[in-house]
Parts: sequence; C-alpha cells; structure tokens
Amino acid sequence: MALGAAWFMIAAVAVVHSAPTSFLKDKYGFKKWMSEHNKVYDSEEYYHRLHIFTENKKTIDHHNAGNHSFTMALNQFSDMTFEEFRKFYLLTKPQNCSATKWGHVSSTAPYPESVDWRMRGNFVTPVKNQGHCGSCWTFSTTGCLESVNAITSGKLIPLSEQQLIDCAKAFNNHGCLGGLPSQAFEYIKYNNGLMTEDDYPYKGYDDSCHFEPARAAAFVLDVVNITSYDEKAMVDAVARLNPVSFAFEVTADFMHYREGVYTSAHCKNTADMVNHAVLAVGYGVEENGMPYWIVKNSWGTAWGVDGYFLIERGKNMCGLAACSSYPLPLM
Repeated sequence: MALGAAWFMIAAVAVVHSAPTSFLKDKYGFKKWMSEHNKVYDSEEYYHRLHIFTENKKTIDHHNAGNHSFTMALNQFSDMTFEEFRKFYLLTKPQNCSATKWGHVSSTAPYPESVDWRMRGNFVTPVKNQGHCGSCWTFSTTGCLESVNAITSGKLIPLSEQQLIDCAKAFNNHGCLGGLPSQAFEYIKYNNGLMTEDDYPYKGYDDSCHFEPARAAAFVLDVVNITSYDEKAMVDAVARLNPVSFAFEVTADFMHYREGVYTSAHCKNTADMVNHAVLAVGYGVEENGMPYWIVKNSWGTAWGVDGYFLIERGKNMCGLAACSSYPLPLM
C-alpha cells in the first residue's frame, strides 16, 4: 500500500473514532429515517438535510421530555425546516375568512359527550395526501361534501380535489397557493357540480380546467357558514348534522405532531392568520377532562394518528372557530 493511501486510511479512522458519539448516532438515525422514507440526496444535500433532521429531532426530544398534552415524533417532514414546510404544505395566499356570512342555526337540545362520524357508519373517506401543493382547502372541501352526501344518500363517493384546484379560481381560490372551503362550496354550487376522484384524478399541481358537466357526481344547494368564533355552534353542527370544514393556524410544532391533544401558546386565534384547512369528524373529552376535536388531515396516513389529530376544543385554539362551514347537498 502506498504511504499516502495508508496515511489517509489512518487519518480517516482517527476522525471516526474522535467524532462525538452523538454525531454518529444522529447519522445512523438519519440514514435509518432516509431508508424508511425512501429519501436520496447528493453529498452536499445530505449534510444539509442531516443538520435540519438533527435540529428537528432535538426539538422533538425536548418536547417529549416535558409535560405536554401531546407528543411529537419523526415523520416524513423531518428533513424540512418549517419555512420549507410552510411553502409546500400550507396556504401561502392570505385567507381572511371573517367576511363570510353566517347561516347555521343551533339547536337547544343537549349534545352527546362524544361524537365520531367514522364510527356512525360509512360516512368518512380514507385519509388522502395533498403532496407538495397547498391544496389542503380542496381536501377539507371534498371530505366534508363526501360525508354530507353519504349521510344523506348512503353512498360514500370520493370527490375530486383537482377540479377545485383547476377550476375554482374565480371564487377567490388560488390552486396550490391556497383557498377556503366556504369559497370552494360556493364554486360547486354555482358551477353545478363536482366530479369524482376517479373521473378527475389528483395531480397535485395547477392545471387547466377539465370539468365535464355530464360527469358531475355531487352538488351543493347552499353553503352554511358558522358564525365566526362560535365554537359551540360547531359542536352543534357536528353532533346533529355532519362533519364540518374549518381552518386554523399551523405553527412549527404541529409539523411534528404524533398523538394526544394538540395545544399551542404560539399560534394566533384570528381569522386573518389561518393557513391550513381540515375536517372535524367528531369530538370528545380526555380522561383528565380536556375537551378535543377529532380532525381529519390531508398529509397521508403516516402522519399523526393514521392521518388524524386531536386539538383542544372550547378555546378557539389556533383560530379553529374563525371560519368553519359545511354544504347543504342538492340531491
């Protein structure tokens, strides 16, 4: 062996042996995570993502060592900064939903302590995945209309998010840059229908509109907006009628959510700060007395609890009561 090559091997071994154990542990954990999530990087990108992954893991470990109502975990987003995550997965266009008129009339009847529309019958479609597109508003819309139609007709039919991305821009929606369920319901109402997922499949990027009226499978008679910040009316709607679409502000810690009841002291609770739309499919109360919403997300089943999360109920947490809505079906 040449002297230079021998010297290089000795030096490399010395570096490995002198490297902090924590760094080697981080590298091992990162490579394992890469394998689990089918991630591949070039050498420069690898060390950049390793650094971000390590910082995210520190955040997760620090949180889980404390006394909180929810836990965090590594997931498919663990190699991303929150700035990157926000760009790809949240609403980037400001969505002030406070201007929507109200229309829900609450009942005076008592409500059950807990409700879960997933347990009431075949009323909720499986969790979907929006991919690298800020189209959460379309998934909240289709999820709600799918459930409303199933409750009314007995038929659960997956509906097209891509049609909303491509065709609903005249109703102040912006495709992969954002929108609101209430405005999407308005589009469906005046457009005379929404096609099925099979007939207008999801692409995850903005495209030209290919709506075919003859293939419309779901219709909206009217849009019901729940009065801003009236969380009790949201409970009324979910208890008596159907799942409800809502929007809230996602901050950095929510990206790492694993299970438990999410709460935050950092998010805002006003209508002008909402950046993610989801679907309330039920509610309940923890053994310690903390009330929560059961919420369907659109980041796939690997995130959270099989794609769902719980969030504290009764405090307008992160503005979740600022702009909730649901459609009345036209059958």
